[in-house]
Amino acid sequence: MAPRRHDPDRRDRIIDATLQVIAEGGVAGTSHRRVAERAEVPLGSMTYHFASMDELLREAFTRFALRISERFAARIEAASDIEGLVEAVVHIVHDDLAAGQDELVLTLELYTLAARQPVFRQITHDWMRRSREALGRLVDARKTHEVDALIEGLFIHAHLDPVPRSRAATRAAVRRLLSL
Repeated sequence: MAPRRHDPDRRDRIIDATLQVIAEGGVAGTSHRRVAERAEVPLGSMTYHFASMDELLREAFTRFALRISERFAARIEAASDIEGLVEAVVHIVHDDLAAGQDELVLTLELYTLAARQPVFRQITHDWMRRSREALGRLVDARKTHEVDALIEGLFIHAHLDPVPRSRAATRAAVRRLLSL
């Protein structure tokens, strides 16, 4: 029997490769074979580390959502007052939630899975909870829900509308919601 190759980072590489494959071809175009090729691991490693494609997708989207949540929280934590929050939200909408086409695709793929399958909905619920916790440092509980929902809607419009929303329009909408 051949000795096993020591590869402690293999599982992480598979998860990262999964996100890359999803960004390129969507969830529907993601397979164990494509992920294994991208991660440069034997196909058998896929089932060794993940019992199913759903488990792999859950792990990948959880990692993605945590990464975006951390970026979101850091941006909000840098705001020291409501005016700082307004500017943070503008950056979140226009820069942070989709720091490139891959992240835009990953976010929308996760939303689609969450709409269909409760296990993925939990990932989005956890993501929203973390967002509201960060926002709650500067606004009350009712406003955290409203600002979080506004961010999601503005993000979609800013990145999918043929005439993207300007930063000034986003700033004005956030200021109106916060009654500034």
